[in-house]
Amino acid sequence: MTSSAPPPPPADTVLEVRDLKVHFPVMAGAVVRRQVGSVKAVDGVSFDVRRGETLGLVGESGCGKSTTGLAILKMLDITSGTVRFEGEDISGYDRARMRPIRRRLQMVYQDPFGSLNPRMKVSQIVGEPLEVHGMAGDRAAYEARVASLLDMVGLLPDMADRYPHEFSGGQRQRIGIARALALEPSLIVCDEPVSALDVSIQAQVVNLFQELQERLGLTYIFIAHDLAVVRHISHRIAVMYLGRIVEIASRHDLYAEPLHPYTQALLAAIPIPDPEVEATRPQQIITGEVPSAMRPPPGCRFHTRCPQAMEVCRSVEPPMVRRGDRVVACHLYAPT
Repeated sequence: MTSSAPPPPPADTVLEVRDLKVHFPVMAGAVVRRQVGSVKAVDGVSFDVRRGETLGLVGESGCGKSTTGLAILKMLDITSGTVRFEGEDISGYDRARMRPIRRRLQMVYQDPFGSLNPRMKVSQIVGEPLEVHGMAGDRAAYEARVASLLDMVGLLPDMADRYPHEFSGGQRQRIGIARALALEPSLIVCDEPVSALDVSIQAQVVNLFQELQERLGLTYIFIAHDLAVVRHISHRIAVMYLGRIVEIASRHDLYAEPLHPYTQALLAAIPIPDPEVEATRPQQIITGEVPSAMRPPPGCRFHTRCPQAMEVCRSVEPPMVRRGDRVVACHLYAPT
């Protein structure tokens, strides 16, 4: 049973994104500057995030994952579309109107060193959000809150007087997580938070995210290109390709039976840690180059690399089709 009509968002929805577009102008001319085109980094993205869940956002580098996260946080201007956070449409909010919203909407960045001020001590980094939003209290309360946040992420209270360069990469990311938790947010956008870490440390940080979610009831958007990491932490997964979402499904459904040819190819690229099984597994290699986001192909954007492309794929954009609890944008599943 299929349907192209989007279902209403669940009652426990924290974030609703509808037809989000972020286009960057391309300018030319040495004397008279004029716009000659635009890079369609995000071009019609829609999804919901439910309270207490982790939505994984995956895809190749340059597909628009991080841009989507920054647009949700209003750190980038939205070209069009709607972002509704906890029932409030924040799409057109300026910096002043976003200020109280930022208490409930936080981010953990990819680079655990570049996102920390090297001239500030850890106590200042973690406690700065409290001061900015007038929640610091007196000195004793401030120090107690910082110590509690550091303990929450597995750091010792006496580390509060150190500088970021005195920590390892994994410890710096824990500092970034503590800072994001300071204001007790409703939603945290995690932009590839473990990709810059050693593999052995990645597992520890991912486990920390899960422990904090269980303990504090947190909601995450977890952006990554490592499908193994996303599988471990996510409840549902959205797959992006060239600025659009091609499939959204539960973790179990996506890995057990990927529907979109692009999702199938991504999962086929994950090596199996058994040489005999890996040797007998059919190869599914994506050929060709990713098209330009400035001049995306008509119809389905994946048709230039899709082994199952049909004539309709070259000219007609596939609708988002519901199949049970999942959605997929592919003409193979379009209702007839």
